[in-house]
Amino acid sequence: MENVSIAGIDLAKRSFQLHGAAADGSVAFRKKLSRPQLTAFLSELPRCVVAVEACATSHYSGREIGKLGHEARLIPPVYVKPFVKRQKNDANDAEAIAEAASRPTMRYVSVKSAEQQSQGMVFRARDLFVRQRSQLVNALRGHLAE
Repeated sequence: MENVSIAGIDLAKRSFQLHGAAADGSVAFRKKLSRPQLTAFLSELPRCVVAVEACATSHYSGREIGKLGHEARLIPPVYVKPFVKRQKNDANDAEAIAEAASRPTMRYVSVKSAEQQSQGMVFRARDLFVRQRSQLVNALRGHLAE
């Protein structure tokens, strides 16, 4: 596994699919690991680019991958989809993520800090409350008009 240049990870709740690719594009490894196994495996893996599909938990994963010394890259799902070759499953998604990350013109999402994520959560929660209040006032006005 010394020749791994890009590792693609398909994130899930309990099990993670990994696809490692060498610089020439050949397959270095394919693995299915649990969360504790993933951390142990990545800590033993030589420093490389670790690509993850951008989703709800990807920023935390990106921070943890960065702490292990790897270069974490988050790819928007819309950019990964064209690289899925066969039916959609976790192993094929991990391969597509690694393939997408190997493209020189690929666009990435920057990894957010915990503070940035918490500020976004506060903004979205406030926005939800404002929309619910407006919905309730409009419903009440409609019922009273009847």
